[in-house]
Amino acid sequence: MATSTVQREFDPKNMPFRRLGSSGLRVPLFSLGGWLTLGGSVVGDPVKEIIKTAFEAGINMFDTAETYSAGKSEEEMGRVIRELGFRRSDLVITTKIFWGVRKGPNAGGLSRKHVIEGTQESLARLGLDYVDIIFAHRPDSNVPMEEVVRAFNFVIEKGWAFYWGTSEWSAREIEEAHHVADKFNIIGPVAEQCQHNMFHRERPEKEYAPLYKKYDIGTTVWSPLAGGLLTGKYNDGIPEGSRLATLPMFKNTVDSLQQDEGKEKIRKVRELTKLAQDELHTTPSALALAWVAKNPNTSTVILGASSPEQVTDNLKALEVLPRLTNEIMEKIEKILNNKPVPPTNYGRPALDLMGRL
Repeated sequence: MATSTVQREFDPKNMPFRRLGSSGLRVPLFSLGGWLTLGGSVVGDPVKEIIKTAFEAGINMFDTAETYSAGKSEEEMGRVIRELGFRRSDLVITTKIFWGVRKGPNAGGLSRKHVIEGTQESLARLGLDYVDIIFAHRPDSNVPMEEVVRAFNFVIEKGWAFYWGTSEWSAREIEEAHHVADKFNIIGPVAEQCQHNMFHRERPEKEYAPLYKKYDIGTTVWSPLAGGLLTGKYNDGIPEGSRLATLPMFKNTVDSLQQDEGKEKIRKVRELTKLAQDELHTTPSALALAWVAKNPNTSTVILGASSPEQVTDNLKALEVLPRLTNEIMEKIEKILNNKPVPPTNYGRPALDLMGRL
């Protein structure tokens, strides 16, 4: 990272910090991500204002990926970090490797070649000597797991990253990665970057449940607002200029909202909106974000923002979090009615709750 005069000291304000999974790294409960926005729909000075606002509110963790806006997200984030004069040791920077930025037989995936070359290219775009965490952005069934784990171990040994994690891997794949790491006494993943929100619960709450206990992994949550659905902005249709109205990648989501399942989700969001406003005097966005943050397995919730005001509004979740009492949580569960069913014990009597489960 190019030398610059430190202009801003980091003040965590009232931001809670949690351990990143099994590691000793402390990360803010809310972080800022660059998917779709930074370097994509938002470029130039507005990116600086968004990151500056987040930093001054206690967010020092910034998430991006090689594929976000074909590398432009990393470039914009790195540029802004330099221009704002942040001290590198005050920051937690994460990026992700898998899709690459070019076409070619070895320009993506998790081969040793792409993991190493992709990491070097990401660092060049960011203008940094290292990232704190590098994620395998998806699993790669075409590469032996030993090669994948050894490649990320190499990246860490070279000092290009301090930790590595997975993103949208199955529990079986994460388990295999840990077995390989244990077998060869090398470094395994410490976190999983997964989708987790009120409408997407099976994988993070049920499939990963054994992993939280066995490996102490934590999650860095993306899409905590279900693509904006949980903000309430779509309660009365799809507004012009909104994400669902402008981005082709969300066409399936738009189509689903016309189906019975989609209409049922909107009905639930309307009820959640009423609960948020009447009982918590807050927004449905803040409620949904606080709900994800309340999960003890959540290391950090990644916020997306297209304006500084959106960062500030989303951080109202910090005020809501301590007010999510058991009673409120029960009301939310009643509205959602989608809590993952725990594995069956096939009629066997329950164990004594005072003993070891």
